[in-house]
Amino acid sequence: MGQQQPFVLDPAGRDVNGEADRLRELGPATRVELPGSIVAWSISEFDLLKQLLADPRVSRDPRAHWPAWQRGEFHDSWIQPWIAPVNMLTSYGPEHRRLRKLMAPAFTGRRTEAMRPEVERITATLLDTLAETPPGATVDLRAAYAFPLPMLVICGLFGIPEESREDLSDLVERIMNTNTTPEEAARTMADIASTFSELVAHKREHPADDLASALVATRDDEGDRLTEVELQATLLLLLSAGHETTVNLIGNAVHALLTHPDQLKLVLDGEVPWDEVIEETLRWAPSVGSMPLRYATEDIEINGGEDAADGRGRTIRQGDPILATFGASGRDPLKHGPDAAEFDIRRQDREHLAFGHGVHFCLGAPLARIEARTALPALFARFPDLRLAVPAEEIEHVPSFIANGHATLPVRLTPAS
Repeated sequence: MGQQQPFVLDPAGRDVNGEADRLRELGPATRVELPGSIVAWSISEFDLLKQLLADPRVSRDPRAHWPAWQRGEFHDSWIQPWIAPVNMLTSYGPEHRRLRKLMAPAFTGRRTEAMRPEVERITATLLDTLAETPPGATVDLRAAYAFPLPMLVICGLFGIPEESREDLSDLVERIMNTNTTPEEAARTMADIASTFSELVAHKREHPADDLASALVATRDDEGDRLTEVELQATLLLLLSAGHETTVNLIGNAVHALLTHPDQLKLVLDGEVPWDEVIEETLRWAPSVGSMPLRYATEDIEINGGEDAADGRGRTIRQGDPILATFGASGRDPLKHGPDAAEFDIRRQDREHLAFGHGVHFCLGAPLARIEARTALPALFARFPDLRLAVPAEEIEHVPSFIANGHATLPVRLTPAS
């Protein structure tokens, strides 16, 4: 059986759900072309993706398991910030366990719960600022609320100096943009190196009671456990992952509720808990639509391999890259039934993979849930007349097939006076 031509993904992510529907029609595992002519396997079936995320034959280390990367290919492309830094996201086996073990104590349930008062304080401050908006005026809720809330929380957790926060947020936005040129990608990597080397130097000179200082101290006191390269790459991972995903979670939930007023009424009337809104949002519109990349450490047969009688068998060859498509799998009809593409906060089975699965499950998932659980009810309690300011179809997706959210979220907080 000959290999199918790769399905070309839109680098700007303008129709991620439509693409996911077409990929499902092509089979549970489909070859796709990512920006820069990177060919990978897209996994759109929920059960198969869950299985592969926990499969020890699937690695996240391109240095050990992606031959193209080892040959020096794609090092100047948009994918470099995603797979080149050496941290627990891009490691495998013993190296991954070592790095994750160093990070895990910072994200225990007790430490995360201790952040709740600070999340509530920041939320209240942002809502006070929003309340100053003239009646009937349009405000970009992403820029004014969904974006600054997790940024302020994560910067506080890591002790990021005030003067560095704008540069950091700009850097995260650039990393998420998968529609960039090689020149822009190279500039982003250079800025990553300078930003995080400066941050580490600042924390060495001005240590404080924050997570960044603790990581620097771990590096300096026990250097055999965390190299300088790993230290900087770990800070990049934790700061970027701890921000962008929560931005999209809050924005996607608000958008979903405003475009489903009957379900908004259910939650505001107390008939459905906010936790169920959050989990259904994570299933229906996960903050990360697709996550690059993983790599097969040996041949992996799908549905009986290439010689399967039904013609839908596939063999992911050793060294082939794999794209985890959380957005597609969340709307898989085989898992969630014929109405899988519908937003329904009363859905009984809302199982999702938005925070991953297996050894790479997101350490920051509890903090993201606390932020959303605080931000959403507080927003609608303060502004019960909240409405979209433009037709839903006019709201543009962020220019990315990885990040899954809205570039802007124009709303009216109150009617015109």
